[in-house]
Amino acid sequence: MEKLVQTAKILSDINRVKILGLMQREKELCVCEICDTLKLSQPLVSRHLKQMREADLVETSQSGKWVIYKLKPNNTIDCFLKELQKSIQELPQIISCQKI
Repeated sequence: MEKLVQTAKILSDINRVKILGLMQREKELCVCEICDTLKLSQPLVSRHLKQMREADLVETSQSGKWVIYKLKPNNTIDCFLKELQKSIQELPQIISCQKI
């Protein structure tokens, strides 16, 4: 029950829903790509991603100095993500960071 409540809290914020949608569409994103694309501050995006990690919705991997985020397979939000897929084209195009 606690996991459902935590997931519901994640889904109650439009910016977190947009981040989930971008991850669903792009598969993998770094923080700077999310910040630039959604025009959100880095501390805010990092806080949202931390909440998503704690809810076991996203996982991370290291790519040089960048932390890459992607959705974890999760039956709790699969139905939600299928519905989100219908609106995914409304999200802005990714502004890629300059990974060197």
